[in-house]
Amino acid sequence: MNYLCCKKNTQVTCSHLFFLIIVVLLFGLSLFIGSQSIFAADEELFLTILHTNDEHGAVIPHSPTVDYHPFRENPTVGGYARLASAVNQIRVEKESSGEPVLLLSAGDYIGGSPYSWLIPEGYALELKLKQMIGYNAVVIGNHEYDYGPDILAGYYIEAGYPAAHEDTIILASNTVAPEDHPLASMGLYRESTILTLDNGLKVGLFGLIGKEAISYTTANEPVEFSDQHEIAKLLVDEMKSQGADIIIAITHSGVEEDRELARTIAGIDLIIGGHCHTALEEPVVENNTYILQAGSLLQYLGRFDLAYNPATGDLRVRNTENDVPYLIPLDYNFPPDRDIDLIIEEYTEILNEMIFEKTGGQFQHVLDTVMLSEFEIPNYPPLSESPFGNFVADAMRLVTEEKTGQKADFAIQANGAIRGSITPGTMPHALGQVSAYDLAELVGLGIGPDGDAGYSIVAAYLTGEEIRRALEVATLLSEMMGDTYFLQFSGLRYSYNPQNAILFTVPFLDLPIPTTRAVISAERYVGDGRQGFDDDLYVPLERGDEELYCLITDSYIVSFLPMVGEMLPSLDIVLKDEEGRPVDVNELDSLIVNLDNEDLKVWATVLEYAASQPVGSSGLPEADSYYAVTSGRINPVRTIPLVLWPILILVALVIVVVLLIRHRKGKKKLAK
Repeated sequence: MNYLCCKKNTQVTCSHLFFLIIVVLLFGLSLFIGSQSIFAADEELFLTILHTNDEHGAVIPHSPTVDYHPFRENPTVGGYARLASAVNQIRVEKESSGEPVLLLSAGDYIGGSPYSWLIPEGYALELKLKQMIGYNAVVIGNHEYDYGPDILAGYYIEAGYPAAHEDTIILASNTVAPEDHPLASMGLYRESTILTLDNGLKVGLFGLIGKEAISYTTANEPVEFSDQHEIAKLLVDEMKSQGADIIIAITHSGVEEDRELARTIAGIDLIIGGHCHTALEEPVVENNTYILQAGSLLQYLGRFDLAYNPATGDLRVRNTENDVPYLIPLDYNFPPDRDIDLIIEEYTEILNEMIFEKTGGQFQHVLDTVMLSEFEIPNYPPLSESPFGNFVADAMRLVTEEKTGQKADFAIQANGAIRGSITPGTMPHALGQVSAYDLAELVGLGIGPDGDAGYSIVAAYLTGEEIRRALEVATLLSEMMGDTYFLQFSGLRYSYNPQNAILFTVPFLDLPIPTTRAVISAERYVGDGRQGFDDDLYVPLERGDEELYCLITDSYIVSFLPMVGEMLPSLDIVLKDEEGRPVDVNELDSLIVNLDNEDLKVWATVLEYAASQPVGSSGLPEADSYYAVTSGRINPVRTIPLVLWPILILVALVIVVVLLIRHRKGKKKLAK
């Protein structure tokens, strides 16, 4: 009995012991799992962001294109084939550790390059290349509107949208297209998105176009734009509520506007920027927001290695510890990706056919050498006459005169339409060469009323007085709005005081009151051909001159000239035809130079003028040394600002009064 009782008690004790062991094990396991969860919460999630901006159709290596060689060291930069190699190299590097890579573009991927001339013809090369390379998102910049919203919509449709959003999303958060426009009705752009990456990281993306960029759009109607900050605040709050870990604004605004955005709107972790073509070698940090930008024309690929802590929400930059730069030069170190190269070759043939047709067979290949040059022909310094500015204005005036057989007295072109300098080849295989591409990409912006790429040449008639007013307008615009609006001239020379452009600005209205006396003297060239230095071939362009003169410009600039008089009646300019009849603003297309049912384009005049340079010992045209430097056409001088004259007169009157009083007092003393 006692034995049985003891055995029974022993069994109960063992059962209790077994139960306790299970409990302890389960508790220990729970602690272990809990500790693992805590560890996981503290573990950082890695992400690499690659970015570009302001590619401007720079499909092939450039600066200059003639120097490019696929296998040898050369000074050219950019090109989508090199970009593809660089991106693929980084993706392979990150794939081994399972780190996701995002590739983003901050807009202006079209506009300027001859390859963008294919867009009005119904092609979408730039965006298709981005899709092939694997961009996750792109935004719409101001130059996407160069050909108007209708052609832009067709461009996106040709590139496979709206279905293509699944791979490369187009973001335009503060863009407001009418509901019945294809951009909106077909959903060709999106407001925002949240990407869930393979490591579980949720990244919110939205895209903005900035205030200055909006002011530079040339043909955006009927598309409008809402306030950037209001939209940003709404989207940041919305994406935070949807669980986004990191929020990235992809902006086409410029660094200063990006800084303003970061200061104003909390919660933006990263701004991938564009528009001002700034190559930020290190991020700008504003209000805990990192601001990045990668220059322009695919000169660089931006790289940003970061770590995100899910427990704290903190971001940590890893570029230094990974020993990688924020900007990677896209140079000869990256061999061209063959698949991308094949696509580019295919579209180059299409481009060649178009150029051959548009130039009447004069130019057959976009990479053909047009002329030689022993020197650079620069478009700098800003806000001043430049050698390439003279070259372009001369090309417009002289080629138009030759083709029409009618005297062209003057020509004007804005610095904003001149996108760089002529840089001849430096490599042994291309020494001194200037190709059609290298010329055309400098003056190839815009679209004409004919629907073809490139601004059309316009021949309008103005009086001598109105030409002087145009010089006043040129001074006023550059003082108010900067180098983009500085005008280059052919057929005249003048002196001006920039300090005398504005008398004063009306407070609150921000309305400048021009003096109309900034131009001190103006002379027109009466010789033949390119204007020279012989003073005998210049005659004064007097105030009040009512004689008609032919002014050559382009279809974009001519649309602005009548607007000046609406805002500033004292500078009114009335465009006229050859007979002196005023041309209504709705009929300006009648002034376009049309030859054999083709509009003459600015880019075509520049190519033809280059090809007409004196033939040298090489048997090829060679740039005249005249264009190595400026030629005294635009001459700023410093005189007493007009705003000081009333003060000086008042001071002089006070002095005279004081002297008179003293004189009278002296007479009285003598009399006593």
